[in-house]
Amino acid sequence: MPDKTLTCSDCGQEFTFTAEEQEFYATRGFTEPKRCRSCRATRRNEREGGGSTTVMDRPPRPEREMFDVTCSNCGQATKVPFQPRGDRPVYCRDCFERVGGGNRPSTGVMDRGGNQARSRY
Repeated sequence: MPDKTLTCSDCGQEFTFTAEEQEFYATRGFTEPKRCRSCRATRRNEREGGGSTTVMDRPPRPEREMFDVTCSNCGQATKVPFQPRGDRPVYCRDCFERVGGGNRPSTGVMDRGGNQARSRY
């Protein structure tokens, strides 16, 4: 599918609708764009109440509250980004990685080493 040259309905400038963009639009059932990238961004910005939406213009995230805990495995003092409830073990970073890091695969799945993964149940 070759690139297409389209004309923006807002500013009248020609813009390229690339083959990759055409494929993207087609897979999602979108119609061809009527506006160039710049006019689409301007229109989106107006709809969303003005102001730039770049990462640079966003206010910084608030500092994440960290909680002091003792690792359930090795006893080392550490900090975690959640308040432990006391009903489950809490690990330091090293022990968390050793025990599976919360990303254990389910039954029938191979682990990164190509071994049969253990069931979580």
